[in-house]
Amino acid sequence: MPLLLAATLLMSAGAWAQSTISGRVTDDKGKPVRGASVSLESTLDGSTSDSTGAFSFTTEEKGNQSIIATEVGHNDAGFPINITGNMTGVEIKMKSANLRLDDVTITAGAYEASDKNKTVLQPLDIVTTAGAQADIVKAIQTLPGTQQQGTQTGLFVRGGDASEAAVVVDGLTAQNAFLSTPPGVAARSRFGAFQFKGIAFSSGGYSARYGQALSSVLELNSNDLPDKSTVNLGINMAGVYASGSKLFKKTSVDASAYYNNLTPFYGIAKTNVDYYKVPQGAGGSGKFTWKPNKDGILKTMVNYSRFTSGTKVQNPSDASQALSFDLVNQNVYSSLTYKQNLKNKWNLYGGVSYSYNEDDIHWNDTGSINTDNRIQGRLEAKYYVRTGLSILAGGELQHFGYDRSFAGIKTNFTETQYAGYAEADWTPVNWFAVKPGVRYEHSTLLNQDVVGPRLALAIRSGLYGQFSVASGIFYQLADPNYFLYGYKPQMQQAIHYIANYQYMHNDRTLRLEAYYKDYQQLVRERVANYNPNSYRYIYGTVDNSGTGYAGGAELFWRDKKSIKNADYWISYSYIDTRRLYKNYQAEVQPDFIATHNLNIITKYFIEKLQTQVNLTYNYASGRPYYNPTNPSFLGDRTPDYHNLSLTVNYLHSFGKWFTVVYAGIDNITNNQNVFGYRYSNGVRYEMRPALYRSVFVGVNFSLTAFDKDEL
Repeated sequence: MPLLLAATLLMSAGAWAQSTISGRVTDDKGKPVRGASVSLESTLDGSTSDSTGAFSFTTEEKGNQSIIATEVGHNDAGFPINITGNMTGVEIKMKSANLRLDDVTITAGAYEASDKNKTVLQPLDIVTTAGAQADIVKAIQTLPGTQQQGTQTGLFVRGGDASEAAVVVDGLTAQNAFLSTPPGVAARSRFGAFQFKGIAFSSGGYSARYGQALSSVLELNSNDLPDKSTVNLGINMAGVYASGSKLFKKTSVDASAYYNNLTPFYGIAKTNVDYYKVPQGAGGSGKFTWKPNKDGILKTMVNYSRFTSGTKVQNPSDASQALSFDLVNQNVYSSLTYKQNLKNKWNLYGGVSYSYNEDDIHWNDTGSINTDNRIQGRLEAKYYVRTGLSILAGGELQHFGYDRSFAGIKTNFTETQYAGYAEADWTPVNWFAVKPGVRYEHSTLLNQDVVGPRLALAIRSGLYGQFSVASGIFYQLADPNYFLYGYKPQMQQAIHYIANYQYMHNDRTLRLEAYYKDYQQLVRERVANYNPNSYRYIYGTVDNSGTGYAGGAELFWRDKKSIKNADYWISYSYIDTRRLYKNYQAEVQPDFIATHNLNIITKYFIEKLQTQVNLTYNYASGRPYYNPTNPSFLGDRTPDYHNLSLTVNYLHSFGKWFTVVYAGIDNITNNQNVFGYRYSNGVRYEMRPALYRSVFVGVNFSLTAFDKDEL
């Protein structure tokens, strides 16, 4: 569902180059150095020297900066410069050295996108990926290890269900990272890509900083001070949007507001869901950033949204009947974080967040109100012992609660968790790195203590390749439904084993990864019959006797070099997984898992037309579903999933306003994808996505220019 698309499609990164810096790179004998990377330190501005050693690039930076040059076979070189305008004749001399390798970095299970690592998905990658509809999670689903979803909400990673993936914003857990929707309708995430400067997706073996996620962590790091003050406006088939940033000397204020109404969108799209109240809502956000000194930054933000909808849905107990599902959702998320570097020896971090979510639901005439809230605080310090060795230690406190009222019956629970962790990063030589860590967690609700050791290491292989391995023990509370029914199962456990090879050179990336995940202590309902209804009444014995495993192999290839103005990546995942949990009757492949997943993403910019064309193809093999007439539990398979999507972005300017006009078609071939079946009174009903095919058109205006290189 394309809610909030206006907010997330805004391309607010600046490209208003003001100064040109040019010169030449030579070695200690005066000979030109070819292929040297020349840039301004701590920025993305730079270029590569040609066969004569010449370089040239543009930048919007001003004042005191440092220019640096790096090249395999030479020692790094650089010096301070003062940028007041165009600079020519800059001479950089590099001393010859023995063959030099960049420091190895641990990559097992980790996909990162930040200023320092541009190999995976940047914000503009997300909003220009056809079929992702500018949703961070939809774009992440083009990476290996993930599953395509059309009727369930969340991120499904390496055999895990949606509850096993945590979303973290600036180091703090986002309890309600997705919008609320009716049963059988997949929801998009609440956050926009351009709110963040860095995105790190761990498909396993993640840092000891985080816990309570059996499978993966999606870590989002918000923007710092903006480059300049700006205003953005947008209008599309889902609604309207406005945002602005005001930059002061050491502070900035950001604000946004939006209104969404899907009447125009659903007016031309044939839906598989009967909306008698078309989804609509509004929201806004505010953010204050303060940089008291060059090594410290404070960020405080608050987001609020309210949405309503009315939908006819299948009765969870009898698929032949339809129920009215009225939903009013309100959500608040706020956070305050501060980071400070001290004398290049200490890195201090502190943060606190509060979130509240309310779903006011009416099933026909029966009222239900579900609320939850979370308060979290985190303190940590990182000490740089010496070059190549740092130690991180910290702790966190989380307090959260759930309240449910259905037909006058009220249930609730609260939980307080304490955690402490320590982790070291050690690179004794630039071809070897190791990261040992340990995490302790205590649950007051369960009166349970757990300890999870973590270990990762990497070894350089040649100039551009490396091998990495990672392992660890991870714990997580059971689904909140069990606690609302009065049960108190112990924490669930997963042990990860991951090995990968990564090759990066000349804007090309190859990753090969294999993994095995051992599930233990999964929550299991001891019942005689299986009920696929996720709203079922939980009764009888509930314990931690569930087990399972997931193993597989993955490939990721990205190439931004071979074809001018083109970028493409291919990801493939194979998984073999079984689990016995919840009310499953045997250890089987879960109904949310496809054995094979393939994604092909292509992007091409046509310079003469100032237009980018993006094409995405997604494939998934058939997934299991429950057929009560088949004696083999979850033994049947759905048809294979196919989806071909296209988006076109056109750049233009009207006076001071820089404009992007975009249009997209999801599922061009109108493939009738099915995500499962339900049986009721001998009749089989398809579990279909809200839309088979959709068309979306919009336009965004900004006082900050766009650049084709950003796309």
